[in-house]
Amino acid sequence: MSATVDEAFLALPSRPMADAALDRARALGATHADFRLERVRNQAIRLRDSRLEASSDSEDVGFAVRVVVDGTWGFASGIDLTPESAVRMAEQAVEVARTCRPVNTEPVELAPEPSYPDATWVSAYEIDPFSISETDKIALLTDWSNRVLNAPGVSHVDAELLAVLENKFYADLTGTSTTQQRVRIQPNLNATAIDPEGGRFETMDTLAPPAGRGWEYTQGKGWDWNAELAELPGLLAEKLAAPSVEPGSYDLLIDPTNLWLTIHESIGHATELDRALGYEAAYAGTSFATPDKLNKLKYGSSIMNVTGDRTTAHGLATTGWDDEGVATQSWDIVKNGTLVGYQLDRRIAAVTGASRSNGCAFADSPGHTPIQRMANVSLHAAPDGPSTAELIAGIENGIYIVGDKSWSIDMQRYNFQFTGQRFFAVRNGKITGQLRDVAYQATTTDFWGSMAAVGGPQTYLLGGAFNCGKGQPGQVAAVSHGCPVAMFRGVRVLNTLAEAGR
Repeated sequence: MSATVDEAFLALPSRPMADAALDRARALGATHADFRLERVRNQAIRLRDSRLEASSDSEDVGFAVRVVVDGTWGFASGIDLTPESAVRMAEQAVEVARTCRPVNTEPVELAPEPSYPDATWVSAYEIDPFSISETDKIALLTDWSNRVLNAPGVSHVDAELLAVLENKFYADLTGTSTTQQRVRIQPNLNATAIDPEGGRFETMDTLAPPAGRGWEYTQGKGWDWNAELAELPGLLAEKLAAPSVEPGSYDLLIDPTNLWLTIHESIGHATELDRALGYEAAYAGTSFATPDKLNKLKYGSSIMNVTGDRTTAHGLATTGWDDEGVATQSWDIVKNGTLVGYQLDRRIAAVTGASRSNGCAFADSPGHTPIQRMANVSLHAAPDGPSTAELIAGIENGIYIVGDKSWSIDMQRYNFQFTGQRFFAVRNGKITGQLRDVAYQATTTDFWGSMAAVGGPQTYLLGGAFNCGKGQPGQVAAVSHGCPVAMFRGVRVLNTLAEAGR
């Protein structure tokens, strides 16, 4: 684990700027004020058929001042890193609040939080990916591409590497001041095979999830890249030759490489309390899991236990403190199948009478105000649960689904369908070969209610994505979702070709 925050970020005048902004906001009558200075570095490298197609390296540096004046939010941001500029932004934020006050029908209150002076947190990684040269990164992606592209039957290979280094300094009027550094990385390889006679094609991605790790992830720490790259061409060839699925009702065994996305869409978004209260209705939608259903709604079967967590090692939403100075936590969302909790920021916690936020405020850049964002929402494994092979042995007529692909869900997070990367027919407890053109369809409560078994810790994997979108103006956040392999009884399966009229 990296022990220190990058010296280049520490050299920025964060404390003098924070002191100047907060003092000015207080003098102008702000009952709450916070200051945030950020540096976010992004790198993306993409190869097509072992040749460099694109490479970009960007850095966003700036600061923001947010205030509450007369029960109304005010916000302003800038890029001139001086105390004088910080004072001007504080004045502008107060002016915004006073201008908006006549149309504000809901005075802002914030749930209380202890103060954390001079606190530091660094994410769990070993090698800063930005310490590795672009030449070495391209060489790695070229090697991976060649291994797959040179295999029989592979027509094209796309390889990509995304990396982010995120630094934040936060301070507020209560005396909290936090300095944090997060690193995340997403390597991916996609292979295409084309049927030369019929012209049909199939694609297959590597299954490695994005992770809150460093360059060591590409070297085998946390994922066996050599094994995956070796088996990918054979699996792709089998998929190209596989029969199309017969639609109907099947028992599904869903791998965590697929199930993480179903968790994200049908549980993660549905239990964001701002969405459930209707604050996101104009853009991101609402939720069927409304507050009147808390401690009443049967979200799923009795073996369903889901937590929100911003503390788990290598999670993409993991941090020490959120962007409102709240220490991050872990809490229950679904317990024994029943909805028992939501994701909260300080304002939403106060609106609903909760004693405290659970640390779900995040802004993706210094130019955006923090909004309620998703924690690492994860499904528990069974402590002594079965292996994947043992679960397969208990299925007479089913499909084992591996890897994520496309999805669709309504604005209440209730009616959905999901596809995948790899589909294996299971007959009488044995895998009999791959299928293609598979999608599963259900409502959220019917689907999770049909969950009949969850695997043990040995089947657990932390999946996730870099690009969860929300808010107006739009913001993007990275989030992980852990889960074991899980079995679902009697789920409706569609044939995607037939549904498309082909």
